[in-house]
Amino acid sequence: MSDNLSTGRLVTRLLLVVACMFAFGFALVPIYDVMCQAFGINGKTAGAYQGEQAVDEARQVRVQFLATNAADMVWEFGPQADELTVQAGASNEMLFIAYNPTDKPMTAQAIPSVAPSKAAAFFHKTECFCFTQQVLQPGERIEMPVRFIVDRDLPKEVKHLTLAYTLFDITARKPPVAQVTQAP
Repeated sequence: MSDNLSTGRLVTRLLLVVACMFAFGFALVPIYDVMCQAFGINGKTAGAYQGEQAVDEARQVRVQFLATNAADMVWEFGPQADELTVQAGASNEMLFIAYNPTDKPMTAQAIPSVAPSKAAAFFHKTECFCFTQQVLQPGERIEMPVRFIVDRDLPKEVKHLTLAYTLFDITARKPPVAQVTQAP
């Protein structure tokens, strides 16, 4: 009888552990968001922006641009300039240059991040190469624009933003189609 009782307790405890693990899995996303906000990392931008704002000519914000490649990415990738000083509410543009030095077509995806994270909701991209995957042929170089607006409602204490992109090689997941040149 005591063997059945101890087996029942063990099964109950194991089921409780499984239920707790399942609940913890669902709690990870909000925990991650809170941790990112607390430590000011992985700021997600507000995404594509369709509205218009009046320009606040009295307020300037410095926007710094960073570009890095993931470990397996061989492209040359970077902004045309390291930073811009912009007016809140004004539309702005920065070009990023990408070059495929390999002898094969490649597909890439850029993942953006804005710091400080509390400012990310006030950074609106109207056009961005990060919205789509980029395919470059061997030796091809392209200019990829990012058009953005720094919202007039950006907290007053924020005077400097950093827009960072990490470029990932996704060729294995989405193989590009090589361009074929036709003879005249």
